[in-house]
Amino acid sequence: MDIRNLVTFIHVAERNSFTKAAKELGYSQSTVSFQIQQLEAELNVQLFDRINRTVALTKRGREVLKYAHQISKLTRELEEGMHREEQVTGHVRLAVPDSLCESLLREGFADFQSRYPGITLQIIATGTEEMFRLLNHNEADAILTLDNHIYHAEYVIVKEEKVRMHFVAAARHPLCQKKRLKIPELVGEPFVLTERGMSYRRLMDEKLAGMSLAIQPVLEVGSTGLICSLVEQGVGISYLPDYVTKRGVRSGTLCYLPVKDFEIEIWKQLLYHRDKWVSPPMESVISYCIDREFAPEDCEDKKGGMSDGTREKV
Repeated sequence: MDIRNLVTFIHVAERNSFTKAAKELGYSQSTVSFQIQQLEAELNVQLFDRINRTVALTKRGREVLKYAHQISKLTRELEEGMHREEQVTGHVRLAVPDSLCESLLREGFADFQSRYPGITLQIIATGTEEMFRLLNHNEADAILTLDNHIYHAEYVIVKEEKVRMHFVAAARHPLCQKKRLKIPELVGEPFVLTERGMSYRRLMDEKLAGMSLAIQPVLEVGSTGLICSLVEQGVGISYLPDYVTKRGVRSGTLCYLPVKDFEIEIWKQLLYHRDKWVSPPMESVISYCIDREFAPEDCEDKKGGMSDGTREKV
């Protein structure tokens, strides 16, 4: 069996396109078609359904893809071992919500870069719907979501955890002296929020709409770090994940407002497409994301690992 045919097969499967695979590999489209035909003849199975210029894996094609990934990985490991290449190299595209960019990169990335100087990382800040579009079209290698809990057989959930949310204000704000608050008491306050339609902001607005309420913020901005700073200065109050505000609460510059009967279920999830080959660079970036976004709080020696919520190991 020609390894090149398997590599071509992986590229076509990940991109759902002979044309895109040919462009990526530097082959003509006829060469790609011939290699797939060779592989299908050798295995005596149809790997793709070809309907009206669309390409989709057959059931047997999905089975073959799993083996193709394993063979490709072993081949790369053999080649790397023979060349004694210690440095992992490659480009990884990671889609994340704007609100996670700061926590993901603020600390630890300099160390990651020093350990893996051969890896280049592209962060794509966007909304959840666009993340999955990128993932499905192989325009992102993995995604880190902050939204409703998502589970679909097409995706591998590497790591996940439920995220707690609170309304927050500057510690000196009069509302911090209250023992109990209801949502109608807050809607008239000046709010500083992330952009409308983005992850937990969208879910908050939907929850409020169900209560016939709405918040008109005085400022909308993507940076949660900036929002925290403005809230600390007394510009307004906000609704943010605890991982963003915990430092301010611990230091005494922020307080959690005692709002009752308002809970939104938010999940942080790290996923990739089940048909995606996890390359060494991608595996390194995934491990970094686990260390930064899912490590236990207050743990001096942060080490990533699979939680009980893991669907499949990388």
